[in-house]
Amino acid sequence: METREKIVIIGGGFAGLQLAKKLNNKNKKIIIIDKVNHHMFQPLFYQVASGRIEPSNISFPFRKIFQNSRNIRYRMTEVLKILPEENKIITSTDATEFSYDKLVIATGCKTNFFGNDKMETLTFGMKNTQEAIAIRNHVLLTFEKLIIERKRSDDGNWNIVIVGSGPTGVELAGAFAEMKKDILPRDYPHMNFDDLKIILISSTEKPLSVMSPESQKMSEKYLKELGVHFMSDEFVTGYDGDKVMMKSGKEIPSNNVIWAAGVTGNVIEGLNPEIIVRNRYETDRFSKVLGYKNIFAIGDISYMETPKYPQGHPQVANVAINQGKNLAKNLLKKSEKDWVEYEYEDRGSMATIGKHKAVVDLPKFRFQGTFAWYFWMFLHLMLILSVRNKLAIFFNWMWSYFNKDSSLRLIIIPNKKNRTEQ
Repeated sequence: METREKIVIIGGGFAGLQLAKKLNNKNKKIIIIDKVNHHMFQPLFYQVASGRIEPSNISFPFRKIFQNSRNIRYRMTEVLKILPEENKIITSTDATEFSYDKLVIATGCKTNFFGNDKMETLTFGMKNTQEAIAIRNHVLLTFEKLIIERKRSDDGNWNIVIVGSGPTGVELAGAFAEMKKDILPRDYPHMNFDDLKIILISSTEKPLSVMSPESQKMSEKYLKELGVHFMSDEFVTGYDGDKVMMKSGKEIPSNNVIWAAGVTGNVIEGLNPEIIVRNRYETDRFSKVLGYKNIFAIGDISYMETPKYPQGHPQVANVAINQGKNLAKNLLKKSEKDWVEYEYEDRGSMATIGKHKAVVDLPKFRFQGTFAWYFWMFLHLMLILSVRNKLAIFFNWMWSYFNKDSSLRLIIIPNKKNRTEQ
């Protein structure tokens, strides 16, 4: 009986999940390893953070996704080290080892605090479900604190600061601005929120610097219409828990600082450090990590130079999804001679700032405003995995559209009680 090839996939993000789905029920033995038990739809994290949708609506358990699979298994643990000479990986679960014939690294990336440990400790990132929930809890607790303390509350409680003006920062700023305008006055009818400021700090002149000039201009206009304080050409140099310090010398008091200013790859110990470029594994055009015959890297953790992208591909979902698809097709072919090189075809980018306020850049044309907003909603809804989740999100969006409200502002704090003390 022919032995099936064993492929271990580290990470169940867009790249890893797409690869696994394409290899589902094929003549391969697949093991997915991830430290959380679900796939997360990251583009909508900002809606979890602002209380618009539930975390469960954009989270999909791996065991449910592959419930009927004949060849895919999932293990919940964290990979600590790769032993390429032995074709093994070591995990955090009592140093458990997993062997492989082929290894695919799809670990994605995490928030980049640029080596500032204090910033990492005191600010909030938004790269996973837990961080999005933490932001929601913290901001809602701030409002509860404000209603008790009123004007006695220190200035830091009245400033929500978002660092980074990419899609994540812009969308989050817009969501909090709409919350300030439409929701908080109804939740706290005897309180004046005029002093509450949503501040977006950008190191560039315009928001969404990777998009077209038209989209940059309109996104800035939309932010200002919503009352967001946009600070351009400012570099944050530090945060002590009370004040945000900037290179210009300006300081902003804030107890609510969200860091959306960059990402860095989740590199695993064990491979040659010389093939790590900007904290990503350098690969050939077939996603094979340089210097290794049976180790691959796809998605945000992959650094692949091509004629169109000599500095590597952008770390976006479309790249990850299509790298996963391309690698799956190659792995299913009988010979590596038939493998096809990968090249990313840019299908455009988009961001939403608020109701009827969005910007869309497609390869051949660009548009902004109401139609762009509907286009953004439709595309993201279609990308959600299950029908049930599509319906849940659609219902929440429609409810918010007509009522300018939601009922999802739950403050859920984990109980830290030690069971041994019971």
